[in-house]
Formats: sequence, structure tokens, C-alpha cells
Amino acid sequence: MAMDRLTTVLALNSGSSSLKFGVYQVGAEAIETLASGEAQALGSAEASFSADGIDGENLADASIGGVMRRIEQWLQKAGLPALNAVGHRVVHGGPQLFKPCRIDDKVLEQLNHASAFAPLHTPAALAVITEARQHFNDLPQVACFDTGFHADMPALAHTLALPHRLREQGIRRYGFHGLSCASIVRQLGEALPSRLVIVHLGNGASVTAVKQGRSVDTSMGLTPSGGIIMGTRSGDLDPGVLIYLMREQGMDAQALEQLIDHQSGLLGISGVASDMRKLHETASSDPQSALAIEMFCQAARKQIAAMVAVLEGLDLLVFTGGIGEHDTPVRQRICAGLGWLEVEGKVRVLPSLEDEEIARLSARCMA
Repeated sequence: MAMDRLTTVLALNSGSSSLKFGVYQVGAEAIETLASGEAQALGSAEASFSADGIDGENLADASIGGVMRRIEQWLQKAGLPALNAVGHRVVHGGPQLFKPCRIDDKVLEQLNHASAFAPLHTPAALAVITEARQHFNDLPQVACFDTGFHADMPALAHTLALPHRLREQGIRRYGFHGLSCASIVRQLGEALPSRLVIVHLGNGASVTAVKQGRSVDTSMGLTPSGGIIMGTRSGDLDPGVLIYLMREQGMDAQALEQLIDHQSGLLGISGVASDMRKLHETASSDPQSALAIEMFCQAARKQIAAMVAVLEGLDLLVFTGGIGEHDTPVRQRICAGLGWLEVEGKVRVLPSLEDEEIARLSARCMA
């Protein structure tokens, strides 16, 4: 399909319990959002469906299949152009898959093997892909990887200090939020500076150093559990902590995974919530909530400084993601500790346009 024609793409962006979706028309130079929506709290009685003209409708069937049927119904009534492709956000493609690709049985097999690298995200994405292939079986499906933006990081950044025999098995720093980072670079366009730090702050959080448009280092590692403190994820830990918990507490891999991905981070520190908005409400009366916020800001500040060191300077600092875009007090706290970098005048806030990036990459894959 030639890119001088418009390509209409359904972009599907799956989380562990949510699914964002949108329909985009992609041309050679521009992209237009035709419609969008989101299903939340999937798998629970509170599951809801929102889209253009639909505000928080209760989902009787909160399964992935139920959501896909509802999206189909919504598309049939929306009067949109016929779809040409379905694009999927896939957090981790393992050591083999980085570039956007058409999904076939071989790719599905590789994604299943890669689930071990991102057990919090990949199974949900695979469930969405499986259902989408059934409900839109006449359309090509495209996988777009969050690791793709970081695929060409220098060895200095992606190599972990482990024996070669393990690194040969694909154990390396991969980096994530790549679709978000790519969308920031694209939005900056001709204003893209040589030395850029992107701070993606949401339930997941990461900091990336971008030199002349390319990722040269990032805070997340082998999995999206590493890096700075997140909503329920611990971020980086002394490896000895895990050894101690295994040896002294008798914790196995499943228990450690539950602890690190679901019980730690802001939730673990505060004992109150993983949502920064809730922590702001309780911080004045609860010291642990206040500590969680301050630790989050300190972790981000330290990583920003590290990335500035990698870049040997800073031209622009961009905040994005739910917290990065909307939480002014957090941004101010982070930047207040970076005065020595003279960040005033170097800070911008830009939206994370992951879904647009999915649509753009999917259309390019179809060209």
C-alpha cells in the first residue's frame, strides 16, 4: 500500500487492566485522529467503556473478547472509513523483535517466548492480539515495540555487568516507553536539540537520554520493573535484597515478582496508594505518603542528572506521561533540585502520543 494514499489504522494500546484504542488516518506527511476511546478496569465488576459519544458505559462482559466486540460495535456505528490495518503496542519483543512487523504465527511464537521479559505487560498484549485477529481477521495486524526506540543504544549503555554466556541469551538493557519517546522526538521536529532528556512519569516511569534524535541511555533495564520508583514497581534494587528474600524469607520467583511489580513503589512506601493524586491528598497528614512523593521526585532527579552526565550537558528536558504532563507540583519538586543545571528555560511539557506512533509505524509497515 503506497504511503501517498491514506491508510486507516485501528491502534490498540493495552495495559495490564486497560485498553486504549483509536482510529487514525495516516498520510505521507500528516496523521489525523478520527476517533478514540478507552476500556478500564478490565476483568472486574467496575469495567467501563468510553469513546467518542460514550461516557463511562458499564461493560457487561469485561473480558478482552467482550471489549473487542464492543469496539467492533462502536466502529460499525461511527461511520468511519474502512480500516486498512490494526496496530498493537507490545512492550517487549525479546532479543529478536525490535522493528514494527506484521504479526503471523511465527511472530506470535516469538512473543510468547518474550513474555518472560515483561510478565506484567506482554500476556495482556497477546490476549488483545489474539482477539483482534479473530474479530478483524481480514486485516493485517502489526506489532509496534516499546523497545524499538532503544534498539541501537551503544554497548556502553545496553551491556549488563554479567558473564558473556548470559548476555548471549539476550540478557541486556532494553529500555521501554520507546513509543512515547519517539512521539516526543517527532513533536519537536526541527526544534529537536542535540542533547535531550525525556522524563516519562506515569504508573510506569523512565528517564531517557537522547542525542541527536537517538537513544543513548535509559533508566529501565532488562524489564520494565527497573529504573526509578513507580506506582507499584520498586525500580532499581540492590540485587542482594532479592537474594536475602529468597534465602531468609523463602520467597520464590512468583512471590518476588508479585512483590516487585505489584506491592512496591509508591504503594509500598506509603501503604496508602499507587496513585500520585491520592498521595497528594494524604501527604499533609500522613508522613509515609509525603515520603513516597519525595522519594519519587528524588529518584527522577538522580536519573535526570545521570542522563545529563551521559550527554555531557543538557539542551532540553521534556516531561511527559500522566504525572509528567499534569502534576505541576511534582515537576517543580524535581526541577527545584536541578538548579545547578540551569534548567530554567530548558523545560517543556509534551503529551505522550503513543497511539499516534502505533498508527504511524503500522501504516509504514503496510507501505
